[in-house]
Formats: sequence, structure tokens, C-alpha cells
Amino acid sequence: MTTISFVQSATSILEKSIVNTLSLLSEGATIPFIARYRKEMTLGLDEVQIADIRDFAKKFEDICSRQKTILASIEEQGKLTPELKEKINTCFDSVVLEDLYLPFKQKRQTKGDKAKKLGLEPLAKMIMSQRGGDPFVMADKFVKGEVIDEDMALSGAKDIIAEWINENTVARARVRTLFQRKSILTTKLVKGKEVEGVKYRDYFDFSEPLYKCASHRFLALFRAEREGILSLKTQPSKEEALESLERFFVKGNDGCANLVSEACAESYKRLMCPSLETETMNEAKEKADKDSIKVFSTNLRQLLLAPPLGAKRILAIDPGFASGCKVVCLDESGELLTNVNIYPHPPQKEVEKASSKLFQLVQAYKIDAIAIGDGTAGRETEALVKKVRFDRDLDVYVVNEDGASIYSASSIARKEFPNFDITVRGSVSIGRRLMDPLAELVKIDPKSVGVGQYQHEVNQGMLKNALDDVIVSCVNTVGVDLNTASPYLLSYVSGLGLSIAENIVFYRTENGGIKSRDELKKVKRLGDKAFEQAAGFLRVRDAVNPLDNSAIHPENYKAVEKMAKQLKLKVPELIGNETVLKEIKKTDFPDMDGYTFEDIIKELKKPGRDPRKKAKVIEFDSRIRTIDDLHVGMILPGIVTNVTAFGAFVNIGIKENGLIHKSNLADVYVEDPSQFISLQEHVDVQVLEVDAPRKRVGLKRVNA
Repeated sequence: MTTISFVQSATSILEKSIVNTLSLLSEGATIPFIARYRKEMTLGLDEVQIADIRDFAKKFEDICSRQKTILASIEEQGKLTPELKEKINTCFDSVVLEDLYLPFKQKRQTKGDKAKKLGLEPLAKMIMSQRGGDPFVMADKFVKGEVIDEDMALSGAKDIIAEWINENTVARARVRTLFQRKSILTTKLVKGKEVEGVKYRDYFDFSEPLYKCASHRFLALFRAEREGILSLKTQPSKEEALESLERFFVKGNDGCANLVSEACAESYKRLMCPSLETETMNEAKEKADKDSIKVFSTNLRQLLLAPPLGAKRILAIDPGFASGCKVVCLDESGELLTNVNIYPHPPQKEVEKASSKLFQLVQAYKIDAIAIGDGTAGRETEALVKKVRFDRDLDVYVVNEDGASIYSASSIARKEFPNFDITVRGSVSIGRRLMDPLAELVKIDPKSVGVGQYQHEVNQGMLKNALDDVIVSCVNTVGVDLNTASPYLLSYVSGLGLSIAENIVFYRTENGGIKSRDELKKVKRLGDKAFEQAAGFLRVRDAVNPLDNSAIHPENYKAVEKMAKQLKLKVPELIGNETVLKEIKKTDFPDMDGYTFEDIIKELKKPGRDPRKKAKVIEFDSRIRTIDDLHVGMILPGIVTNVTAFGAFVNIGIKENGLIHKSNLADVYVEDPSQFISLQEHVDVQVLEVDAPRKRVGLKRVNA
């Protein structure tokens, strides 16, 4: 099998697309670049398909590497036969590959090894053949040396047979299938953990078929086991497993057959069951990890692509009670203009003084909008701000501040604001997040933004790789302003990295900005390859060539110029001219492939258009301040803060987010909540349940 055939069998993607994609990846092309600017080579594959090709090609490489390791190990033992070598070389299922290696895997001395040293392997073979005869008579010939009697000889022979049974690839595969299809997941409370594990009390004595266990529930149980609250077990019926083994190995009804039957029971109990249970749990964990990472990735994409307010002057407030509210003013590019503290809430209650200060700041710094963090004292601060009679109309936005504290304490924040403390940095992050969520959130560890589902329980390497893919995809989907982007945002642009991004920022600072894409070639260490990968995703506003502020790659500028010339227009006259653009035919440009032609026309119609929507103000119900203000039946506005496999969490203006269980999302059956509701979506909900002691609120979506 080749890499191409392996990937094709896993993805069903056309061979040509796979070959060309792997070639591009090997040359250093990034996934966004391939998906956007090499459609003619991949036949229009999207980013997900390209990532699949990359990942399955890596999996094939890992299997081939494991094959070589196994072959070398067995050959070193002098046990590699041509038949075994052929089996290993043609096996591309990692589980089966490990089964083939199992008899040869180096391990501590086993019971079977000890019995073989006592010379009992021939007896084991005689019994295993089940050709008749009295096993005690057979054993008598082996009573010598350290083997003191027939019982000891037969016991040793059974140990050897038990290991043969465990290492038989066919029998092991049959029992593995039983584990996969019929395992029952059971939980048991660890003695003395009743109080500590109260949040898991629904699972103190729980069981269900493993295949029915939802991924989020499995991860919750996995966490409980890791915390020492529960013990987990997942096994099929012992009787069914033993029946399967006996059907395969037991050939009669005599003494030898009875010993083989006993060896089956011993093999299953001591060797096969523990091994396959671990394997099955690991497979279930891997599946749950993938499901959870998929949910996290979907949420993160929606969060990163949340509507930006844009280049506005912002007054941002990180609210608090005793410690006061930290207020900052930012200019259109997010630079800090000033910062002050106000104390409008208990215990100080300086309401008039705080209101006056806010009025002065809005007037002095020509503020366009106000951003308020949604944490402690957020609603109270929002109410205060809305009572102030400013000298202009201002929208007041409630901003999700998850991760702002992480940013404010980070090395990135210290580098950006070395002379300010973490409270100022946190407020700046809240304001900038309103202006451009993507530009600000790339500075924060994605696991800190509050949209995951048991993210600390999943494979951290898999999670990081998946979230990095999402960030890169989002940054390149939106495009980056070359003259205003932070080095952290630039570092995610295709073909760049933090080092080159910092060089770009240094260059534009030294030279008063970058005036064209072509000028990028003067940036230190930004070579032809990096330019090719990055240029199409970078925007230069007010450039001499207006195409520099579009998603059209410089390699296609001549094609656009040819279009304009044929229409007897200049390029600027072509841009945005939908009437003319509708008349352009692909047949007029035979040298251009169809994918590139369509993308160019689409981009010329609306060049440099931000794919994100515009930010909207959420107006919470003014009657609601705490969970005690809620009652069943209320209809309230809210904003979705997290979407999980079991439903969506909604901010309704109190500290506790309410949960819309997926059964209350729509009037139809909901398997995947993300198909019915999105992060940051504004929704109307009805209160179904209020559990104040447990701080839980049950909701139902209305007017969906």
C-alpha cells in the first residue's frame, strides 16, 4: 500500500487531488493557501479535506515507522519468518499490527515463560492438540527437576496455553469485537468520597452500554475517575466471551479439552480481559476526545469570527465592586489613551462622581461606543452607564470577558503595556475584543476563552493541533491589515510566523507604514516562498494598486489587468462594477482555469470584504439582576456563550448562565446542537426551571 492509496481508502478523495495536495504540502504550502489559491490543482478541495489528507498521510507514515520497529525487534530475536514479515508489511491497521507483534513483545517474565523454562512447552502442545489421551499420564513424563508432580506440570502447561490463547490474533479479534459492541460501562463510588464527589452523585451507581454513552458523559466519568471519585469498568458478558474462546479452541469433551477450557478462562481473566478493557476504554476516550475537540473547534471558529464593531473609539470598563471599575479609553486602532478608576458600587457608592467621570471621558476622547465586561458587577455597571446623559448617542455593549484576565497576566500583555498593571490590561482587552474579536483573541490560549467541553480531559496534543488549525483558518479567511495588525495576529497568516511577523512590524514602524504588497519583499527574512504564501491574505488600505486591498493574489494581477484592458477600462474602474463583471465570460480567458476565474470575479465584485457580520447590542431584561429574580415561565433575551454536545449555555444577564438542553432547542429531534444554534447568537428563551441552591437555570428556546 502507498500513502496515496491509504489516504484515498480513508477519505474517498480523487487520486489526483491527493497527489497534488501532498506535493504542495511537501513544498511548504499551508492549508489556507492551498484551499484558496491552488484550487485548480486540488480540484476545489476545502480546508477540511486538505487537513484530512495531511492527517491520514501522517498516520500512514506512523504505521510504516511502527512496522519497521516491529520487524527489527522480531528479527533481532531470530524469529522473523517470511510469512510473518509479509503479514506485518501488508498490515496497515495499527490494532491488528500490535496483535501480530504481541507474541514477540519484550516483557517481564510471565508464568508461561517460567513454565517453558521448566520444559513444559511440549506438554502444552500435546494438550492443546486435543488428540485424546489422559493428561495426567502425559504429565507424568515431565515430573522431574523442579516439577514435583503431575498437578504442577499441568498447571504450567495451562499457563503456556493461556498465553497462546491471548496471543492468537483471530481469537483476540473476535473477543475485541465483543468488547466493542457489547461492553457495559459501569461506575462505582470510591469508598469515602460521597461528599467530595457530590457533583457526580448521579453516577455513583451507574451503568449503560458503552456504545450508547455520549462523549460528554464519558469525559465527565473519566474526570471523576481521574479525581479519585469513581472507578470505571467496561466489559461484555464474561460468559459470552468465554463461549467465544471455547468455541474457537476447545475441540472435544475429554480431559485435554477440559484443560484447554480452563486455560481459556484463565487467559480471559488474567490476560485478555484486562488488555482489551484498557484498549476499549482508550478507544472510547479517543472517540470522546475527537467529539469534544470538534465541538470546541466549532465554537472557537464562531467566537473568532464573531461580529466586530470595527475601528471606533471605545470606552471599556472592567467592572467590580469593592475594587472599583477600571475604565480605559482606546483610539480607533486600539491604542490606550487614558485609564482611571471609578467606584460607583458598594461599599463606596460614588455614583455621581463615577457618572461625571464617564461623561467627561466620553466628551474628551470623542468616544463612539462603550464596552462593559460581563463578569462581577457587569449588570450593575451597565445600568449605571445607561443612566448617564452623554452628549452623543452611544451604544453600550456587554462583552464576554472570558480569558481577559489570562491575557492581562501574559507575557504578551506585559510586552504591550509594560508600564500598566493587569487591571488596565484587562480593560484594554475587553475594549479591543469589541473592536475586533479575532485580533484580540489570538493572543489568548484558546482553552481559556470559555467555549470548550471537558477540554482539560482530552488529548492535549490533538486539541492544540485542531485549535491551531481553526485559528489559522479564521485569520486567513478574514484577511489581515498589514499596517495595523499586531505581530500575534500576523503570525497566523499563511507562510509567516512570529519571527517574520515581528520583522514586518519593525519594518513598518521604521518606514512609516507599508504602502504595497510588493514592499513586503524588503522585510528581513521574508523570502519568495513566504511572500507567495502570505500576500493574498494581507491587506494594504489606500495602496496605489487597489488589488493590494483585496483577496486577489499578486500572481493574478496580470489576469485582472488583461480583463480591464479587454473591457477598455482601468483596473480601479473594474473593481466593484458588478454590471460589467456580470458580462465577463470564462471563454474570453482560455489560459485561466475555472476556479481562479470565478474567485477573481467574486472578489472584484466586493474586494476585501470582511466575511463577518456587524456587532449588535444585546439588551438584557432590566428586571433581572440575580438568579433570585427569575421565575418559571419568564421570556428573556440572551446571548449564547457556549455550545456543547448536550445543549447551549445562554447569558441572560445574571452571573449564572442558563442551559437550553438540546431537547428544548427545537420542535424536532436535535442530535447536534451546533446545527441549530451558534455561539454569540442572540436568542429569546423561556425559563423552565430555577434551582437556586445548585445555581442552575433550565431554559427553552422560543421563536426559533
